[in-house]
Amino acid sequence: MALPVNKRRTATDPETVEALEIELLLEAIYRHHGYDFRGYARTSIRRRITKLMKEERLSTVSGLQERVLHDGAAWDRFLQGISVSVSAMFRDPPFFLAFRRLAIPLLRTYPFIRIWQAGCSLGEEAYSLAILLEEEGLYDRSLIYATDINEATLRQAREAIFPADLMQKYTQNYLLSGGQRSFSEYYTARYEYAVMRPALKRNIVFSQHNLVSDGAFNEFNVILCRNVMIYFNRELQERTHALFHSSLGTFGILGLGSKESLRLLPQESLYEPLETGEKLYRRIA
Repeated sequence: MALPVNKRRTATDPETVEALEIELLLEAIYRHHGYDFRGYARTSIRRRITKLMKEERLSTVSGLQERVLHDGAAWDRFLQGISVSVSAMFRDPPFFLAFRRLAIPLLRTYPFIRIWQAGCSLGEEAYSLAILLEEEGLYDRSLIYATDINEATLRQAREAIFPADLMQKYTQNYLLSGGQRSFSEYYTARYEYAVMRPALKRNIVFSQHNLVSDGAFNEFNVILCRNVMIYFNRELQERTHALFHSSLGTFGILGLGSKESLRLLPQESLYEPLETGEKLYRRIA
């Protein structure tokens, strides 16, 4: 009688080969371009690589690797696709409402306020902060450092041009976050686009910074990094939080995304929550 054969993955199993190809791709990108995606969560990065392969009409990850190493335009497309560029003005309004209610009174005690908006994407949250600080009378003594890994994304952020059909959603977010004026005061409508008022840019510095490989560059009163570390593995999350802790002044404020947490991280005991419901923390050690 024939006995059942246990099926095991072999070196030629498609999933095994693909996993190896992804590791080789990420290592090649790190060595050739200097961008380190090796610590990104594999489920997320695999999904984005698969999408990029379809867009490039390639059937293998190895084919994608060859293209991004030898074709500058393909590399630009890869970096744009692999980077997370999803945001919105006043995204998660309860967070900004809590920031206005709990963080602003603390920031009033500082003669000058330095804020680091890490992973700023297209700049929506940086401009949201500028509006909030303007309404609270603190913007003239504030400086927002808005950083991202992707220079192409930063160029768009500096232009401050957004699709006009998003303004209705952004207006709703603004009102729910405690906005005190008419949101239309902060932008000019031009055909299918809305351009943020130039005055909002006056205290924002958009600059390239890689959370994976770059170090501290200033001491801040506030660091906001929301919905970025959900794409990092555990080791990279711990490394990034170590960077934030070293960059945040004592009693400084740390803001995270709704699905992110300090729980079980080495830095957990170094902060206290400003409010249980929102991911706003104050450094105490």
